[in-house]
Amino acid sequence: MRNEDARSLLWDLFSSAVDSARPGPVVPPALPEKPTGRCVVIGAGKASAAMAAAVDAAWPDVDVSGVVVTRYGHAVPAGRITILQAAHPVADEMSESAARQIVEALQGLTRDDLVLALISGGGSALLALPAAGLTLADKQAITRSLLHSGANIKEMNLVRRHLSAIKGGKLAKLARPARLVSLIISDVPGDNPADVASGPTVADDSTPQQALALLDRYQIPLQDAVRRHLSQTVASESADDNAQTHLIATPSLALQAAADAARRHGITTLILGDAIEGESREAAIVMAGIARSVKQYGQPLAGPAVLLSGGETTVTVSGGKAGKGGRNTEFLLSLACALQGESGIWAIAGDTDGIDGTEDAAGAIIGPDTLQRGNAAGVIARDYLDAHDSYSYFQATNELVITGPTLTNVNDIRAILIV
Repeated sequence: MRNEDARSLLWDLFSSAVDSARPGPVVPPALPEKPTGRCVVIGAGKASAAMAAAVDAAWPDVDVSGVVVTRYGHAVPAGRITILQAAHPVADEMSESAARQIVEALQGLTRDDLVLALISGGGSALLALPAAGLTLADKQAITRSLLHSGANIKEMNLVRRHLSAIKGGKLAKLARPARLVSLIISDVPGDNPADVASGPTVADDSTPQQALALLDRYQIPLQDAVRRHLSQTVASESADDNAQTHLIATPSLALQAAADAARRHGITTLILGDAIEGESREAAIVMAGIARSVKQYGQPLAGPAVLLSGGETTVTVSGGKAGKGGRNTEFLLSLACALQGESGIWAIAGDTDGIDGTEDAAGAIIGPDTLQRGNAAGVIARDYLDAHDSYSYFQATNELVITGPTLTNVNDIRAILIV
């Protein structure tokens, strides 16, 4: 297979995965029975604005209003629904302001009303209302430390739930006595609704003590007020009989869409799972071993084949300042180092929201010529991997995947093509 054909095929697989989770097609079929009263739309996440736009378009005959918050640059017009923007992955003042405006939108509800909660990945940072006695600065400091600690997304969101006045099901209480329906686009391994955006409308059975133990395990510095808050005993939020939760797009469905696209190209697929976690560079070494087994021995399947996986790996930064990049570009740079230019193997990895880490790329595509490209550009792969500067490496080799904000988010998609 020609290099350009292999890269084009991988791009098609990634695009198919993203398209399967776009709010425009997936939201309208999931809408509940229309209310006899008002429909108040609330929401948070990278996909929330596009989800709100789909609701506004689908229900022109319903009294719709509300407030949702998305990441800067991810906003789209949503008619009667107010769209706010805030920072990600670390909350800013707009994150707190948006949370207060959403709380205000839930005032004065009746049993005839419907609260439609549109939740997607990224909502933990975008919807930040500190618990009593804590400040936004407290939450910002802890988030920054966790992002560099190697903690996975479920661990981070467990902590966020217990530092928040509205997450972990607390926002659901404010919707009473209205009917509450949550439509969720999942970006977390395992698709537990309580983990998506830290579950503002989903009952949570974890404890503050678990959050404190996790922070201590990762040696996260804590203000005295945070430690006191997490040391107290509180009752967990109970499920609301008048609330429903529906997952309308998930990583597993996106992987299946990528697999369907591969089969249209006549390529056999193996989905390794939608919940792969661990260090990005270590996961890449494992994947390189599996790819070599496919190429050399036809195990666990014969080529031409694509290995698909999803989930959210982590990058632990230690010793000095990290360069630019995210978990997907770090995965690919480690994979390229492990494969050492082996022929017949290409790979793509990207975040389906279009932003890997904090840069403007979703991820990258590598092939047998990636290390040669680097040498020609004067960049050494191993040095850039050690510096956690994968974005700069792939910028030099012209292998970044830049999509812009996709307005959805079902976590990472990785595809390794072996021919």
